[in-house]
Amino acid sequence: MATRAGDERWMRLAIGLGRRGLGQVWPNPAVGCVIVRDGRVVGRGYTRPGGRPHAETEALAQAGSAAEGATAYVSLEPCAHHGKTPPCADALIAAKVARVVSAMLDPDPRVAGQGHAKLRAAGIEVETDVLCAEAQDANTGFLARIIKGRPAVTLKLAMTLDGKIATRTGDSQWITGPEARAYTHLLRSNHDAIMVGSGTVLADNPDLRVRHHGLANRSPVRVVLDTTLKTPADSKLVQSAGETPVWLCHGDSMAADAAWAETAAQLLPCRIVDRTLDIGDVLQVLGEKGLTRLLCEGGAAVAASLLRAGAVDRLIVMTAGAAIGSDGLSGLGSLDITSLADAPRFRLYDMRRFGDDVVTDWRT
Repeated sequence: MATRAGDERWMRLAIGLGRRGLGQVWPNPAVGCVIVRDGRVVGRGYTRPGGRPHAETEALAQAGSAAEGATAYVSLEPCAHHGKTPPCADALIAAKVARVVSAMLDPDPRVAGQGHAKLRAAGIEVETDVLCAEAQDANTGFLARIIKGRPAVTLKLAMTLDGKIATRTGDSQWITGPEARAYTHLLRSNHDAIMVGSGTVLADNPDLRVRHHGLANRSPVRVVLDTTLKTPADSKLVQSAGETPVWLCHGDSMAADAAWAETAAQLLPCRIVDRTLDIGDVLQVLGEKGLTRLLCEGGAAVAASLLRAGAVDRLIVMTAGAAIGSDGLSGLGSLDITSLADAPRFRLYDMRRFGDDVVTDWRT
């Protein structure tokens, strides 16, 4: 007989499986599915790169005939609409599962309760909201895109004890140690895209791909905020755009030089406000492109614009045991705050030590 503790045990496994797809399945959610019969797992799966096959399809294929009479644990309501693949609710019905346990309702208007309704109409027992908060945490990006029209934003800052990101001469390599930098690559691997400003590109000529943990095949889309298209055509980013996508967000009044047609970089026109890109419009454009999880790595002006817009969902601060002084470059641009009551506030979610650096994870 099913118990709440048993349901949570298997659902936790399903949510963990779903997390494997983070950064790889956009614009789809990262879903996990576990099929249990007589207390034994007979099938499991998670959304595959590109968003398909879906988790339920993978798990049912593994379970085969053992799915009949079993319980399916799914970290998100099974879809009920025809997209590029048939509805997962139909697949579960065809497999003759006896019970479906889902962690949360799918807010996508094409689903939004219809998956659960279809299962119940077929005589399948449905239990919902099992570990809902954990499932929502795993899919904050998908939820943000569906509800807010933009990806969930993770802002990462690597700073000294006194909040500096470089000396007055611009020397910044390296503020944090190798362990913290390796963690940065892990962060990149589970985000759909990484975003920097054109100033970072001009100063550092970064590559921004994943180079650690054996995850080179999980490099995210690289996004540059470049109002006037200053990014050099011979930069590492543009030169490698044919291998790993590069999107340049530029002013919508900016006429792109014909030379850009010779590159593999994609140009995305965005609205300009006060001679700079409207960060809110940028995020909406990226959401329309299907991005669900966006990691911002710099620089100070971009970080400040995101905070001013109230668009930071997660703030990761890497603090090194060094001090540069007041003449160093600050990790944040001006927020124009005159009252503490107006300062952005976050709650501490996690704290870890990487070598001699401390990494704090803050959430809204």
